Amino acid sequence: MRTKIWMASGAVVVVALGAVLFVGGNDKKSPAATDTSNVKQLVQEYSSSSMKDLSASITSEQLIVTDSNNQSTKYDLPKDEFFVSIAPYVKNTHPCATHSLTGCQGELTEQTFDVYVEDTAGNVIVDQTMKSQSNGFIDLWLPRDKKYNVTIEQDGVKAKAALSTFKSDNTCVTTMQLVESI
Repeated sequence: MRTKIWMASGAVVVVALGAVLFVGGNDKKSPAATDTSNVKQLVQEYSSSSMKDLSASITSEQLIVTDSNNQSTKYDLPKDEFFVSIAPYVKNTHPCATHSLTGCQGELTEQTFDVYVEDTAGNVIVDQTMKSQSNGFIDLWLPRDKKYNVTIEQDGVKAKAALSTFKSDNTCVTTMQLVESI
């Protein structure tokens, strides 16, 4: 029987007879800042509340996860995509700039919205029906370094906003109030 052993991302990988066994876990102290391969999946897991670390927030450049021992792990976001999370609301909102994937709570949870995003040249980036998550937010990945017009609509009420995806821009948008269309 041939056996090979590798170290991968802080885990020991053993291959024997065509089977792969993972021994150990992801070493939280290993640098993750250059690994963007799974960052979008991690963001989705934290947004949907399926992961239970102490906190996870997202800036224009990094996902920052802090565990119960106050140890932070930072993950670089893709260089060509910008994360923004929008909480459309009717009555209740909160001020926010940097989105907390594990702490921000929007008013309209698990509801369906028509989401339309176009850039300033009129190119349609998003035109689909989307459901807000259990935290009341709609997560979007948009091309970086551009300006956009966003419209969110539900049952005859609408919110419009101009957003941009530059390095200094917010990742949390809580200012889109749904109002009657005129």
